[in-house]
Parts: sequence; structure tokens; C-alpha cells
Amino acid sequence: MPLSNSVLAELASIVGPDDLLTSDEDLISYAFDGTAVLHQRPGCVLFVTSTPEVAAVLQLANRERIPVVTRGSGTGLSGGSLPVPGCIILCTARMNRILEVDAANLTLRSEPGATTLAIADAATAAGLFYPPDPGSMKISTIGGNVAENSGGLRGLKYGITRNYVMGLTVVLPDGEILVTGNKCVKDVAGYSLKDLFVGSEGTLGVLTEVLLRLIPKPAAKKTMVATYSAMDAAAQTVSDIIAARIIPCTLEFLDRTTIRCVEDFAKVGLPTDCEALLLMETDGHPAQVDEEAARMVEIAKRNGCRDVRVARDDAEANRLASARRSAFSALARMAPTTILEDATVPRSELATMVRFVEDVARRYQLRIGTFGHMGDGNLHPTFLTDERNTAEMHRIEQAFHEIFDEAIRLGGTITGEHGVGVAKKGFLPKFAGDAQMRLMRSLRSTLDPHGILNPGKMFD
Repeated sequence: MPLSNSVLAELASIVGPDDLLTSDEDLISYAFDGTAVLHQRPGCVLFVTSTPEVAAVLQLANRERIPVVTRGSGTGLSGGSLPVPGCIILCTARMNRILEVDAANLTLRSEPGATTLAIADAATAAGLFYPPDPGSMKISTIGGNVAENSGGLRGLKYGITRNYVMGLTVVLPDGEILVTGNKCVKDVAGYSLKDLFVGSEGTLGVLTEVLLRLIPKPAAKKTMVATYSAMDAAAQTVSDIIAARIIPCTLEFLDRTTIRCVEDFAKVGLPTDCEALLLMETDGHPAQVDEEAARMVEIAKRNGCRDVRVARDDAEANRLASARRSAFSALARMAPTTILEDATVPRSELATMVRFVEDVARRYQLRIGTFGHMGDGNLHPTFLTDERNTAEMHRIEQAFHEIFDEAIRLGGTITGEHGVGVAKKGFLPKFAGDAQMRLMRSLRSTLDPHGILNPGKMFD
């Protein structure tokens, strides 16, 4: 149902007429996020610039029972910021100020629209370090990272977004403003409400301010790339590195298809005749880094790697790391439609899962390039297709079911970092079970009884 003129006039009075988009030409850009195939035009788009503006919009929406979908840069990969018919897109991209870097308390306070890279750069400028580094960090926003509980290449050693959120300012669905958390390292007073909103995918409230924990910047880092003739050998290398009590800051892999696409795209000198590649990075005290790097090289060679390339300097290290960071972009050049998926299994089951994905590709006659975070078992099988090919899209849907069923069977999960959104809500009940689904529904209905926030995401 289209938004009424009176509602549009009231929204314009809150944000100003220049920050309200209603024309078809303007709205089409907001009909999509980073998820392939899915799209739906919204009722309008609002650019908010303050917490009071967000509160006023939600008060109106709650009163009129209008759905609201919060959006940052729109880089999500599970349909989490896709519009629903007649909804208000609440865009926080212009709330992009970094409000404070507190070196004494190792914290950073930011609005939700600041990019992850801007957060990392602000920490670096203060001689500190913000570790979470999703592949989209140059354009993804910190609000989206918190809403999706994003991971990244450094997750094995440093954890994910949740591990760095100390406090939040959240506008609840009825417009009430909630401030939860603080700069205290220890705080066990009452429920940890901030953790309720991390990973909630915009279904419980709208984030308008984030307080993040920073850590001291590592003094040294060393980057290596090992190549293999068999994926099993790469997986065994990872298992042996962890068994040796070494926790690298990065332990990533690319399969044969992805390596070839990346080399064609980035031209970093990768061998294109190998079956698997490991990107390994260690950081910390210089002496520790040298020792761990030497042991990792030894372990890789013991597992029959074809070659180990150790970066000579930061410039070469950045080139090698770019091989992994450019994987999605490289694969996206190969077909009109690229569907980047996300399944996670225990590390010990990673080789089994990679072989299963390869088998699925053969049985369903699909092109799939697989890469991901081998250190934490997070796989990104990437389907190269054309959404206009109806028969192939049906086979992809069948392949999804098999891949997620196998991930669950192996003790894994249907998503390690992309979230549930629209794309995976059909798989959630099998993974979560009746009790978890009932509790999540109850929490959501308690906080948002009229169901205005991001309806249709996670579950109906």
C-alpha cells in the first residue's frame, strides 16, 4: 500500500524535504542490497542524521503501523536490508561521524554510518587497532556490522564484531531511546542488553551510536602463501597449526576455481595449476612473529605444500592479502549473477565440507568457486550463474538445501557471518529447533509488538 501524502509530509517535516526520496527513479537504487536476485521497491527513502530524528520517524511509523527497514551501505548478502512493499527505508549512511577516540580507555565512539575502514583508520591514527575486517570493510558501515555481527579474515585470532561492542544507543520500535553498556571493562549489572541487539539484523531496534573496544596495535606481522596439490593437505596444515598451539591472525583458503579467477583479476603472481592456496598471517611481538612464521612454514612443508612464499615487506604482504580480499570481485566477473553463500563447520570437518561442495557442483552441473576462513571453518561457496536461466536457478536452490543440510549434519551452522535475512530464513528452523525459534519470536514480539521493524527477515 503506497504511503499517504499526509505521512510523506510528516516525514519530510522530520528530516527536511531534501532528505526524503519518493520518485521511482530515486527509489530503484534502494530496491536491492548485495544479495543476488532479490529486489523490492520501497515506499520511500529517508536520510536521517541524528538520534532524535530516528526516534521521531519510529514514533510515526509505530503509530501508523508502517514497516521500517534500516539501511547503511546496502552491502549485506542475506537480504537483510531489502525493502518490503510500502516500507520506509531508514538510511543511516549520513550518520557517519566518529565521535571520540579515547586512548586512555581504549575505546572508540561512532555513529552507525561510519565505514569499517574509517573506524580502523581512526584507531590506527591513535596507535591502536580495531581487528574485525569483513571483506566489504571499505564500504560496509559499522552499524551494519553490528546488526549482522560481522566477521572477517582476522576472526580466528581476534574474534568478531560482538567481541568489540561495549555499548550501544538504540531507538526502540516505539521511538524510545535506549542507552546500554559503557566504557567499563567489567559490568555485570543486569541483563547484557547490548548483546541482544548485536546480530539482531535490524529487527529489534535501530542503532544510532556504537561504543567499540580497541586494542594495542601489534608490533609486527608476517604474511605467507602456501600452495597445494590437494585440498586435504591444506586442511591438514590448518589442523596441525592449531594443534601446535599457534593461532594465526589470518588463515584463509582459495580453491582451484577461485585462484584462477583471482589471478586473472588481480595479477599477484599466484600459480594457477594448484588445487588449494592458504594465506597465513601471524602478528604480535617481532620475536614471536618470526618463530611462529618459521613453524607455520615447517608445518606447511611437512604436509606436502608445493611452495611457500613469504612476503618480503608490507607492500608484498598487502598484495598477497589482496588475493583473498578480491576473491568475490574476481568471481563476480565470470558470470552475470554471483551468489555468495556462507556456511560454517567445525575446523575438523572443513575438508569434508569442501569435497561435499565440489560433489554438489558436479551432480547439479553448477560452477562453484569456494573460498573462506579455513581457520574458523567458515566457507563461502560462490555460485556463478545467470538468474535468467530458470532451470539452473532451480538446481542452485536444490544445491543450497544439500549444502546447508550437510553443514548442520557436520555440527555446523547455516551462516557464520552473513546473517539469516530473507535468503536463509527457510533454513533457520531446522538449525535452531523449536525452543530457540519460540524464544526468538517471543523476544521480537515483546520489543516490537506491531512488527514494524524489518518484517519478513529471519522469520515471518
